[in-house]
Amino acid sequence: MSAPILRRLDDLRIATRPWTLAGERIGVVPTMGALHDGHLSLVAAAKERCDRVIVTIFVNPKQFNNAADLDKYPRTEEEDARKLARFGVDALWVPEADQMYPASFATTVSVSGLTDVMEGAFRPGHFDGVATVVTKLFTQTSATDAFFGEKDFQQLLVVRRMAADLDLPVTVHGCPTIRDIDGLALSSRNLLLSDRARTSAPRLHEEMEALVEGLRSGQAFPALRERAVARLEKAGFTRVDYLDLRAQDDLATLDAPDRPARLFAAAWLAGVRLIDNIAVA
Repeated sequence: MSAPILRRLDDLRIATRPWTLAGERIGVVPTMGALHDGHLSLVAAAKERCDRVIVTIFVNPKQFNNAADLDKYPRTEEEDARKLARFGVDALWVPEADQMYPASFATTVSVSGLTDVMEGAFRPGHFDGVATVVTKLFTQTSATDAFFGEKDFQQLLVVRRMAADLDLPVTVHGCPTIRDIDGLALSSRNLLLSDRARTSAPRLHEEMEALVEGLRSGQAFPALRERAVARLEKAGFTRVDYLDLRAQDDLATLDAPDRPARLFAAAWLAGVRLIDNIAVA
């Protein structure tokens, strides 16, 4: 059965009020649409843990620092609703722009530290946009639980820090990255890849896995990184924004995986920016 699509905040509050009064757990899955199996795995996780589930679809202009990227972001609302029908979610929150950012809107939520590196360095203002919209989504939906994929691991850490710092009564769950059979991390932006680029895209994950194996065998990270970048460029990637070894808890730069760590990457292929991360130790 298809869930009701709510577009006005008053209607959302009417829907959620009985749930909150009954003390039900409300799970929210924030998305920008163009849903794939990664998103659907978050919905499944929310269904397992919560009494009610709301999926949000909002292409948030405040987290784009490139107008062209915003314009070409896939928008597939009808298909998204069909994909969600089998999960029996309780509502789709698809707010109109004025429900999120009315003309008088003047507030920004900013998280320091975690946002200074990697995506934050290459996309100025991105995480301010993420933190602001997620704060609003949490309060609008009366969420008790929220579900985010580990593919955007930096984002997951930022959201957890924001919720903790603002005393928001929301448990933020991180869910495993879902990959295609060839290893490519699922992403809405994968729809923008040409057939030829899609064939090359799994090389990013392959090189990351090889680099991690090298680290586990005791090889030095700088040399491993240099070789991985060279192979990616040979495979058709036009630029590697970063290929970093960082601590899993605070994103501190590491020379070796001597504490729980992850390998993070962002690289361009045929005009599409791919990001990924995998655990190291």
